[in-house]
Amino acid sequence: MTDELLIHRGEAPLVLAMPHAGTDIPAELEAGFVSPWLARRDTDWWIDRLYAFAADLGATMVRTGVSRSVIDCNRDPSGASLYPGQTTTELCPTTTFDGEALYRDAGPDAAEIARRTARWHAPYHAAIGEELARLRRDHGRVVLYDAHSIRSRIPRLFDGELPQFNIGSNSGRACDPALTAAVAAICADSGHGHVVDGRFKGGWTTRHFGRPAEGVHAVQMELALRSYLRETDPPTPDSWPPPYDPAYAAPLVATLTDILKACIAFARA
Repeated sequence: MTDELLIHRGEAPLVLAMPHAGTDIPAELEAGFVSPWLARRDTDWWIDRLYAFAADLGATMVRTGVSRSVIDCNRDPSGASLYPGQTTTELCPTTTFDGEALYRDAGPDAAEIARRTARWHAPYHAAIGEELARLRRDHGRVVLYDAHSIRSRIPRLFDGELPQFNIGSNSGRACDPALTAAVAAICADSGHGHVVDGRFKGGWTTRHFGRPAEGVHAVQMELALRSYLRETDPPTPDSWPPPYDPAYAAPLVATLTDILKACIAFARA
């Protein structure tokens, strides 16, 4: 189903949001893209498989099945840039991360963007809000963990190679500093590179729902794809996406398990 919204409900005070794991492109829109492969290339590949263990921790997971090239569910629905002055993609992207045109023509007009926002963006965030409210009734506070991944090198978006762990807290406004510190400490202990509020400070999900004073603490985790996939650079239709190998991803899964356990412990403290 192209409009699928997938929700797994748990009882722990933790919600995982996955806005970019979907690959569905509605049939009526597919012909407008330069190619389906290009439209799906910037997917957060296999994030749902990577975090499948979270169900055993009691976490709630909310994932949209629609491709980010149809509409980016982690962008401000008003269309305002989350990173003024920096290169980024739009609410309904017209280019790939590398700057290649996604559409054969100019792309969606204002009316079409509004339609897609109402059809996919609004229900996704409504679901997150409902799950947070449900868990807040039973817990003093809840953690919203926004799960992402991205290619390790994209010169148009950032210089050099991205650290493997990129933690975003909206410059400390979306969550208690103690939560950020706990997540960062686990990343540091993994022996891999990490940064807090670097190139990725948190998207619309983190900024919109992160309200520490109201008991909702939001953190974004942007993983460099090399941390769990055999990444190829540049990606080609023959090599992309890399297949998901549970054995290869196992070391990262162990670290992510510790991170999510720390999020639950923080919420229950």
